[in-house]
Amino acid sequence: MDARGKGSSKVPEVTLLFWLIKIAATTLGETGGDAVSMSMDLGYLVGTAIFAVLFVVAVIAQISAERFHPFMYWTTIVATTTVGTTLADFADRSLGIGYAGGTTVLLTLLMLSLFVWYRSLGSVSIESVSSSSSEVFYWVTIMLSQTLGTALGDWTADTAGLGYVRAAMVFGALLVLVAAAYYGTRLSRTLLFWVAFVLTRPLGAVLGDFLDKPIGAGGLALSRYTASAVLLVLMVACIFFVPQRAARKGH
Repeated sequence: MDARGKGSSKVPEVTLLFWLIKIAATTLGETGGDAVSMSMDLGYLVGTAIFAVLFVVAVIAQISAERFHPFMYWTTIVATTTVGTTLADFADRSLGIGYAGGTTVLLTLLMLSLFVWYRSLGSVSIESVSSSSSEVFYWVTIMLSQTLGTALGDWTADTAGLGYVRAAMVFGALLVLVAAAYYGTRLSRTLLFWVAFVLTRPLGAVLGDFLDKPIGAGGLALSRYTASAVLLVLMVACIFFVPQRAARKGH
């Protein structure tokens, strides 16, 4: 069965709630990833190994499911954001690639993933994610986009010297432009979705850093554990109290 197969979609319909939960999830990925690698002092490599296992388990569970489960889906998204956080930090800092180098490498890998996905199944639209093969491409692409977003956020806030607040304003403004293009132009909805999906990750990354980094570094110096718990409760409340439905299969 290809991406246009007869299986039911197991990804949510893209609504305003989707983007709000996505931003909360990416922020949680930053604070949660830092809590394990930095606050627990396990390091980026061990943190990446831990979250990589959780990511693989979550993806297998998601692909094995017969229908859309909101909690399972967003658990998998959080798994991609945490592994993306520690993996990007490991590449940028431990391997010495740097934010610019890491961003370049990850952007290349993301474009390659989308290219192979399109060449293999004929569509990279989320409405086409209704088979095991398309789900594998979907989650690999998402993991790469989350890792790219972490590196991009760190590069903007630190190397470019914008700081966390101004970097958040930049990415927020870019998302507003994407929304304007969605409602005011005929640009590809699939293209705009992936651009927005990537941009929400650096927004979440700089928001997470703003919450837990020292005051002297431009943050609020909040506990990473507390910030992560609050974000998790917020996500669970949104998922539990506001119904979500699976995306309708497109063309």
